[in-house]
Amino acid sequence: MSICLERRYRFSASHLYRRPEWDEEANRRAFGKCANLPGHGHNYRLFVTVTGEVDPLTGFLVDLAELDRVVDREVVQALDHQHLNSAVEEFRDDKSRSGKMKIPSSENLVAWIRDRLEAALPPGVVLVKVRLEEDEDLAAEWNDR
Repeated sequence: MSICLERRYRFSASHLYRRPEWDEEANRRAFGKCANLPGHGHNYRLFVTVTGEVDPLTGFLVDLAELDRVVDREVVQALDHQHLNSAVEEFRDDKSRSGKMKIPSSENLVAWIRDRLEAALPPGVVLVKVRLEEDEDLAAEWNDR
């Protein structure tokens, strides 16, 4: 039997969809209003789902306080009340990274969050799903199932 545990977190951040090597018309065509300078913000909801062996003494598969510390350190502190285009290296318009900049879309954010959490979870705890809701109508999700 496989047991999963899901925990919700919240953070607020802003972002801009714009490729610096494209002209205004190309950015507008690809990203619409999301290319408007200086960007726009969201109150994100992040759902983290993990699995592992349930400890027979505690009945838990992860210490929630430890999970909260990991998510706070690796994700929330890095993103909360930040402009993602400048706060996260992968999303930065850095001339030395010409052509390698990623758009801070929900899809790319989910992959970034997944990578950070997979490397930081306690031993025996396995990340199986990351869901990021940008608003009531849009979400991106990665799952290992």
